[in-house]
Amino acid sequence: MSAPAPTEFKAVLDPTELSKLPRDLNFHPVRNDSPKVLTKDQIEQFNREGYVAGLRVYSTTEIASLRQYFDELLAKVIAAGGDSYSISSAHLKYGRVWDIVTNAKIVACVRDLLGENVVGWGSHFFCKMPRDGKQVAWHQDSSYWPLTPSKAVTAWLAIDDADVENACMRFVSGSHHHGAMTFRPSDPKEHNVLNQTIENVEQYGHFVDDCLKAGEISLHSDLLLHGSNANMSDRRRCGLTLRYAPADVHAYMDWNQKGVWVSGSDPSGHWSNRPRPTAE
Repeated sequence: MSAPAPTEFKAVLDPTELSKLPRDLNFHPVRNDSPKVLTKDQIEQFNREGYVAGLRVYSTTEIASLRQYFDELLAKVIAAGGDSYSISSAHLKYGRVWDIVTNAKIVACVRDLLGENVVGWGSHFFCKMPRDGKQVAWHQDSSYWPLTPSKAVTAWLAIDDADVENACMRFVSGSHHHGAMTFRPSDPKEHNVLNQTIENVEQYGHFVDDCLKAGEISLHSDLLLHGSNANMSDRRRCGLTLRYAPADVHAYMDWNQKGVWVSGSDPSGHWSNRPRPTAE
């Protein structure tokens, strides 16, 4: 069967269909006694709390250039009928986003968590416009993805400064140790950007605000509970989510066709290695 074109991938899959897949939805602790970029304390924090944050990868000048690029891209997407959340699988369409997914500084951080053979497979802009009123309800990334085992890591790149005022991402620290959690379909009244809601999350850990300066990233486990409030401020809050996994992770539903080898190789031959798109 031929691989689907990049534009055919769904950002949100049917949870009933996903539930039928044989997946290992348990946290696999990082075992790395000699990290190259992250500190041993950061490795321990990731294992214990499910995230590390405040990692600088782009200078003020570099992120200003990327912000200008995103502004122009967003204007084109909106003119074509999209919105500020609809730029998904962007590394398969836009060369500049492919460059971010493969950025050596980001990859070095991710490699310390995932090992030498790493695949970048996802990229999605989550841009909360001023006073847009939309939240991202509490959820686990793993419940949206046809991947096994649950070893994927998200690098959340702040395009704009992200803080409590403009609805930064929030974590439930340590919640990744509880495995897959029960969720319900989101009610339209919730104004959720996604479509799943996990309730009573305070029982799984304490809340942490993922405040980032533009050009910084945080890294979190695909099992970590996270979400964000509605942006009721007069400031935009844009972030680019970059998804990575070790090459030994298996992807169903042809999601292996999203892959780009960002470090090492894929001995299994399962993941594609998409070339840089010509379109910017």
